[in-house]
Amino acid sequence: MSGIIKKIIHGPDEQKSDGKEMGFLDHLEELRWHIIRAAIVVSVFAIVALVFQEEVFEYIVYAPKKEGFITYRLFCALSEATCFHPPELPLITREMGEQFFMGITVSIYIGIIFAFPYIFYEFWRFIKPGLYETEIKIANRLIGATSMLFVIGVCFGYFVIAPFAITYLGNYTVGTEAINSPTLASYVNYLTMFTLPMGLVFELPIVVYFLAKIGIVTPDLMKKYRKEAFLVIFIIAAIITPPDALTQTLVGIPMYILYEASINVAKKVQASKNKQLKAES
Repeated sequence: MSGIIKKIIHGPDEQKSDGKEMGFLDHLEELRWHIIRAAIVVSVFAIVALVFQEEVFEYIVYAPKKEGFITYRLFCALSEATCFHPPELPLITREMGEQFFMGITVSIYIGIIFAFPYIFYEFWRFIKPGLYETEIKIANRLIGATSMLFVIGVCFGYFVIAPFAITYLGNYTVGTEAINSPTLASYVNYLTMFTLPMGLVFELPIVVYFLAKIGIVTPDLMKKYRKEAFLVIFIIAAIITPPDALTQTLVGIPMYILYEASINVAKKVQASKNKQLKAES
């Protein structure tokens, strides 16, 4: 029992002290324990969210469709032209147990969001033995940057994309015979689609950093295909958002800013590589 607890806390990589190179199965075993520890942390946050699920739904899940949500108040405070209001959207459930399963689903999503820094930390612990000392120092800084970008992306999706998308989709009609009365599952799925993917999209500079390190991406290559990237970004924005120009622009502009920031990241990686080559020659 104590051996299992040690593996959960420290991992099998710290159990080996003979200095021998680990085999393929050893790496799989190590990866398994990293996944187990990450899953435990996700479960802890999910259980906490499940215990307080009434507050989670009232103040987090349902908030973007309420008149008093901060985004609506801020845009209305700017000017009358920018002011917009959420539609009346009574949520219904059509199946027995839908509310129960949605409670569990939302709790898992909350668990993933709050545990993301630790999930990335476990990923870093897995790849750490294969890194050089200088790369380990850089990776230490990337843990914080990765977590911060993910949180910013999720917040952007929640506070910016979700209110605009809910307002647009909630008010959109194809005639007077149909009224919008979405199911709870539909509402939760859309809210998730507006938030979690944006957290991953905001990781673009980190992805570019690693691709630049292994030579797949260069700043010159990214500059060369800047126009194509601009087009692809707005196509992606059109796919993941409702079909209105304002919401697509709100998503597309930050994504393009991230692309430009990623070019600077690739430049710094390239400069670091050139400096290292000069030092070795």
